[in-house]
Amino acid sequence: MKVLVVGSGGREHAVIRKLKENKEIDTIICAPGNGGISADAVCADVKATDIEGMVSLAKKESVDFCVVTPDDPLALGMVDAMEKEGIPCFGPEGKAAVIEASKVFSKNLMKKYGIPTAAYEVFDEPEKALKYILDQNSFPAVIKADGLALGKGVLIAQDAKEAEEAVKELMIDKAFGASGSRVVVEEFMTGPEVSVLAFTDGNVICPMVSSMDHKRANDNDEGLNTGGMGTIAPSPFYTKEVAEKCMNEIFVPTMKAMNAEGRTFRGCLYFGLMITPQGPKVVEYNCRFGDPETQVVLPLLKTDLFTIMKACHDGTLADINIEWYDEACACVIEASGGYPQSYKKGYEIHGLDENGQREGVIVYHAGTKKENGAYLTNGGRVLGITAKGKDLNEALDKAYAAVKEIGFENMHCRSDIGAKVRNL
Repeated sequence: MKVLVVGSGGREHAVIRKLKENKEIDTIICAPGNGGISADAVCADVKATDIEGMVSLAKKESVDFCVVTPDDPLALGMVDAMEKEGIPCFGPEGKAAVIEASKVFSKNLMKKYGIPTAAYEVFDEPEKALKYILDQNSFPAVIKADGLALGKGVLIAQDAKEAEEAVKELMIDKAFGASGSRVVVEEFMTGPEVSVLAFTDGNVICPMVSSMDHKRANDNDEGLNTGGMGTIAPSPFYTKEVAEKCMNEIFVPTMKAMNAEGRTFRGCLYFGLMITPQGPKVVEYNCRFGDPETQVVLPLLKTDLFTIMKACHDGTLADINIEWYDEACACVIEASGGYPQSYKKGYEIHGLDENGQREGVIVYHAGTKKENGAYLTNGGRVLGITAKGKDLNEALDKAYAAVKEIGFENMHCRSDIGAKVRNL
């Protein structure tokens, strides 16, 4: 078997490492991949958003199965293009990927089908958006770009001045391009956030182990929003009672709502949840594996990943019993100093072996390149240092012990991943 994985980050590396456990897969191609991924897959220099180029690569390589992981190519319809050429894919079609590609679509879907979420209004004129926020006079206020914005299109305004700045940044300055042409203004919810990824074939939905992301750049959840600075699994806030409520009130209703809209979702559906005093509510949907949540969820998966992915595509997920290890997992992101704003690339990384790994942990490469046998930094988030343990404390201790040994010039990482829940 030959499998193509589309993407270039730590999430893709985690997917590839898991797929490698399947003995029927001879070759994994990753496009475009990165330096660390090149130790586990054959990297091909095709941009993740180059639909035509990716289809052409898949045909040239006679690929048996394709896994499309990033949001942009999914929203652009890469799965549709691959399937049209007879290449089976894991991932939703473009019309289903809209659940992430448009916040307005997803909020309206939740309202229509009674799925719990924050109260909201939609605006396409900055003056009206700001007037609404000021009239509401309820802070903090949440302002979200409608479209995809690298996980950074959500601004939280603490007062009227910040609200004005947020509306200007998104809608007038177009900090995230056309994504900010429309915005969703919603009430600020309180409670612990939990991420739950779920496999679905459109008929059944199988939630994975819960996880907890750390979005802010600095300790104590301070600093700018990033793509994620670390994560732990499972989340102690996601109890059996909460899981049951989510299944009945959020997961199954969302799957059925998408079917009713003629947008059947097959692949990995990500639920960003807030456990509010009124119960769990949806913060956002993603149409793919989360990054860095995937890096702590997949190491806990006992069942073969490729078998599950194929069942999601074939509509046979009900026939599979998905099992998980009763352990904990933690991932600490090593980022370039200055991330998520400007940062330098090209620093040599020390503490890794020739495969870009270190004994006792899994090192997922997010932004690296390999030159003359050395691994160099080549992005904002560079490495995900990941460890499993019998409990969360052990997993975090192992990960942070390795963080001390692996590094590069001007490295930045948070020292408090999982700290809030260590002793819960």
